[in-house]
Amino acid sequence: MRPSLNYLAFVLLWMIFAGNAISQPLKKENKRPNFIIILADDLGYGETGCYGQKIIRTPHIDKLAEQGIRFTDFYSGSAVCAPSRCCLMTGLNTGHAQIRDNMEIGEWNDYGGQKPLEPNTSTLGKTMQDAGYKTACIGKWGLGGPGSSGVPGEQGFDFFLGYLCQRQAHNHYPAYLWYNDKKFITGNPEISSQQKLSGNPNDPALYKKFLGTSYAEDLFTEEAQNFIRTNKDSAFFLLMSYTLPHLALQVPDSYLQEYRDLMNDKPYTGQMGYLPVFYPHATYAAMISALDDATGKILQALAENHLDSNTCVIFTSDNGATFSLGGADPSFFSSNGALRGGKGSLYEGGIRVPFIASWPGKIKAGQVCSIPYAFWDILPTIAELAHCKAAENIDGISFAPVLAGAKNPTQHDFLYWEFASSGGSQAIRAGRWKAIRKDLIKEPLRKFELYDLSLDRSEKINVAGQHPEIIQKMKEYSRKRTPSAIPEWNFLHQ
Repeated sequence: MRPSLNYLAFVLLWMIFAGNAISQPLKKENKRPNFIIILADDLGYGETGCYGQKIIRTPHIDKLAEQGIRFTDFYSGSAVCAPSRCCLMTGLNTGHAQIRDNMEIGEWNDYGGQKPLEPNTSTLGKTMQDAGYKTACIGKWGLGGPGSSGVPGEQGFDFFLGYLCQRQAHNHYPAYLWYNDKKFITGNPEISSQQKLSGNPNDPALYKKFLGTSYAEDLFTEEAQNFIRTNKDSAFFLLMSYTLPHLALQVPDSYLQEYRDLMNDKPYTGQMGYLPVFYPHATYAAMISALDDATGKILQALAENHLDSNTCVIFTSDNGATFSLGGADPSFFSSNGALRGGKGSLYEGGIRVPFIASWPGKIKAGQVCSIPYAFWDILPTIAELAHCKAAENIDGISFAPVLAGAKNPTQHDFLYWEFASSGGSQAIRAGRWKAIRKDLIKEPLRKFELYDLSLDRSEKINVAGQHPEIIQKMKEYSRKRTPSAIPEWNFLHQ
């Protein structure tokens, strides 16, 4: 019996519909990959569960590590914010970068910003923008204040919402943020980050006046979700530069309640230059959980828009955990794990950072990599993955082969840092060896310390006297730098 014409028409229509339904996801899969960097601010090496944290809960970040690759020996660009971000943006280490330390512009309350990137700088943002990507930076910038050559719009970003100046970012409830080149009024009260508590320090109600209704980090996440939805059919690069958990210690009550068991320490009243907080331990832990929650929301936005399998997500921090001030207590949380030092130091605790890369279907889940890489490697890596050209004459090398599971990827002969603050210091890592010398402003000819990180990642045993040949090699590496144009940063004597 021959099928009816109506039946044949139905089958034909069904085949057309099914073909279209099948072709849609294939079309999305063929789109160029998206890239998201989630950059924490002062998050220590040991402050997430997947890096050994026992008190603070970070389920979304831990899941990201389970789904991708976790690096054990990844390094930030520097020991403080601005130079580290410069290294990420330019692919240069601090022996060649324009910005090698924090340098404030203008008076404290003017929020004039930091030393700006120069107009013709080749940046990660410009690399992606030139390749046709939609680009956005949301959060903290720190590479040039309002009207300067360093603002995100001049350095390769189509869109910006956040803090241009790092000093303004010392308040998580700002009265305004920058929306591209315009001020975005948040509705929060105007409060100086230098303001101190007045009244009974044991009255929790007094601390509420230092908070607002619009938490900057929540605004950043909402804008990121919107950017993902708006650009779901375009290739995009998103730098999520959160200010968590940088001081001041501030968090909405919705995050704070998870850590009631930590609400037994003494209040911080603001005597050291950061805003007061009644529950320092609980607030600090809650800020990291807020960062984790934000990470989860970004991943959810990718999944809801069917972009998770076509997006490489990187999670990292700009330097080690903060100092013991402003109510922060890194020793309580083992914030830098077993590493020596913290923010402001070129010992491991100041520059070794968490680094996770996840890309379902492209990066094999559950990997751990111990090869040393650093912030200046991110630019060439993303450029290779995006099939676009990175700038020449940079210090970075691509670790894209590592993400693809290569057995013998290209590695650095050495990694290099210099840092003018905290007395002036210089550090080199070559293979398992780490050389460091400090207090160079007072003692320019100070000798290198040497540590075997394969046996002593806490840098407790200086073995310089036992390995003169390694010290000699480190000296040769230390000379492969160029002088800075900024006199204050030229503390090294070759």
